[in-house]
Amino acid sequence: MTARIVVVTGTGTDVGKTIAVAALAASARANGLCVGVCKPAQTGIAPGEPGDLAVVTALAGDVSTREPARYPEPLAPETAARRAGLAYVTLDDVRSAVSDLAQTCDLVIVEGAGGVLVRLAPDLTVLDLARDLGAQILVVTDSGLGTLNHTELTVREIRRAGLGVDGLIIGAWPPQPDLAMTCNRDDLQRLTGVPIVATLPAGAGSLDPAAFQINAPTWVRSPITSPTTSQPGVHP
Repeated sequence: MTARIVVVTGTGTDVGKTIAVAALAASARANGLCVGVCKPAQTGIAPGEPGDLAVVTALAGDVSTREPARYPEPLAPETAARRAGLAYVTLDDVRSAVSDLAQTCDLVIVEGAGGVLVRLAPDLTVLDLARDLGAQILVVTDSGLGTLNHTELTVREIRRAGLGVDGLIIGAWPPQPDLAMTCNRDDLQRLTGVPIVATLPAGAGSLDPAAFQINAPTWVRSPITSPTTSQPGVHP
């Protein structure tokens, strides 16, 4: 089987991308897939400290990981690299990491930084990365007031680049959603034309790993985690 490649991006920071990646990985593993996860550039973490990939493996279980670059300050990767005097992550670095994972994995998930236009390097955005990899794209979004604008702008920019969006993921759904959240759940799909393929309960990342792995398949409805789905690559 040729590995499917999925880029998970967000409408901004702190919308739940890492937990979403863990849920996708756990769901795919429950369906019998071997999963790899690549974080092209981790920021805000000192050498030797656990980053986002440690969260993913703790929650999702046996997942192969790669992290081509790491920078100490919690900033956009380009800015963090420049301020630290370190080399920018390159497209070749990420290609190599993804290719390495694809040798043994059925599904490779690439977790972006922030939104699609965040700079990984001066001439490299998350959107550029998705295009080069021919990846499917999932967008993690907030559930609350303001999410419609952020999500529509994100989806519009992805489509403007000639790529498609394969699904939206609500990063945190509270036990008692307010009126805006309830309306947004329908309006996000209506206004973007993109289905919601996963809804993660608020606090999912705090669950015991066993409980997380058991419940993840009930949160995720994306065919990307199914062994019968082929990778469509770049599409309008």
